[in-house]
Amino acid sequence: MKAGDALPPLERTITIADMVAYAGATWDHHRMHYDRQVSEAAGLPGPVVDGQALGALMAEQLIDHLGPRAFITHLSFRFRSMVFAGETVRCEAEVTEVGEEHVSTEHKVTVGERVAATGSARVRL
Repeated sequence: MKAGDALPPLERTITIADMVAYAGATWDHHRMHYDRQVSEAAGLPGPVVDGQALGALMAEQLIDHLGPRAFITHLSFRFRSMVFAGETVRCEAEVTEVGEEHVSTEHKVTVGERVAATGSARVRL
C-alpha cells in the first residue's frame, strides 16, 4: 500500500429500515429520519439519512479493507448535501500517507454525481 492507492469502494442503498435500525443503535429517534410525513412537511423529498451514518460507512470501508486489527484513531468528515431514504451512496477513499504503523486517507461519499460528504482518517495498523 502506498500514497495514491484507492481503497475498494463501498456502495450501499440506505433504506428506511436501515435508518430505523441506526436510530435504535444511536438513540437518535428524530422523526425526520424515518417519518415521510414529517420530512415532507419540512419541504424535503423524504426521510433524511442521519449524517453520522455516512461516517459509519467510511469507518466500515476502512476496516473492510485494512482488517479487523486496524484501529481508527481519527475520523473527521463534513456534510456537503443531504442523503434521503432509498438513495445509494458510494464511499471512495484514497491513501494519502503510509507510515510504519499507520495509514492516512481522504474520503468522498457521493450519491450519483452529488457529493454528500468529504473526510479524512488516520488508522493505526
